[in-house]
Amino acid sequence: MTACNTSAIYQDDLYNPPVYWGRHVVKPGETLYRIAWRYGRDYRELGSANGIGPPWTIKPGQVLRLDLRGTVTSSGQNNRKQNVAAAPSRAAPPAPTPKSAPRPKVTRPAASGDSLDKRSQTVASVSWRWPHAGTVIAGYSTSGKVNKGIDIAGKAGDAVKAAATGNVVYAGNGLLGYGNLIIVNHNEHYLSAYAHNRKILVQEGEDVNAGEVIAELGSSGAERPMLHFEIRKNGNPVDPLHYLPPR
Repeated sequence: MTACNTSAIYQDDLYNPPVYWGRHVVKPGETLYRIAWRYGRDYRELGSANGIGPPWTIKPGQVLRLDLRGTVTSSGQNNRKQNVAAAPSRAAPPAPTPKSAPRPKVTRPAASGDSLDKRSQTVASVSWRWPHAGTVIAGYSTSGKVNKGIDIAGKAGDAVKAAATGNVVYAGNGLLGYGNLIIVNHNEHYLSAYAHNRKILVQEGEDVNAGEVIAELGSSGAERPMLHFEIRKNGNPVDPLHYLPPR
């Protein structure tokens, strides 16, 4: 059995998951969504690799193999790949960085006088809104200082809103570097995340609507009040600006 991964890989700004080596021992309160997010994996693929299927139930003390890769079929059914070699150590070369995917198909409603936080844009069958109307102070980046989403400036206590309708699959502060974090599942392909909140206003398992207030903006895990916002497709970070309505 390969060794457990340490928290050091989570604090390396230059290191970008996914992680395909080591193992993870489930701690009390952890969910498969949370663990998959930490290691940059699709929760369905990670579950498939470990023989776990819907409703993705795991228990404390359970060992998840990270050196195995699962599969996710188009129908949503998972199958475990069998002949996958274990990566022996942290020194093993990471998976090649995928090339930038073409921008998804975009559908925009007719222009109106609505404020930014009420505008929507349908991308990949999901109607997206801005989670906060503040200035974008750091964009998505896959090189240099990696940023898996965008950072939006704001004042402590500002409303943070759900960018699209979905279900809250994580609400807590157990992921290093994110502070108080909310993860919302929108469909079988897309998740969004809202980090550094001052106060979380929703619970895991709760359904939320696009534009619904889910948190208060803050600086937990950050040097200044701001919202760090991510969108992940099949576990991989994508540029939120390709999905959110243009400003």
